[in-house]
Amino acid sequence: MKVTPEIVRHEFIGTKGKVAKSTHSGIVGFSGRIVDETRNTFRLQDGCERKTIAKNFATFHFSFPDGTIVEIDGKLLAGRPEDRIKKNIRRLW
Repeated sequence: MKVTPEIVRHEFIGTKGKVAKSTHSGIVGFSGRIVDETRNTFRLQDGCERKTIAKNFATFHFSFPDGTIVEIDGKLLAGRPEDRIKKNIRRLW
């Protein structure tokens, strides 16, 4: 997978996610499959444990099926998933 700024428009439900950084130290390192996404949160499930993580206060590592791992600041992902595809993305590099 080619990593471009448009990656924030990707559908994240079903991908593996890990909390890389957060203002809440208790959730750092939690990983699992994303089972639900709302405007401000991701719900990750690891086995039978589910946690709801606020997007604005965390940085995530996403693992895609081809083996690509991408780090994305949750502030870029805040907003309704269906509106994210309409967002104008500024190229950062």
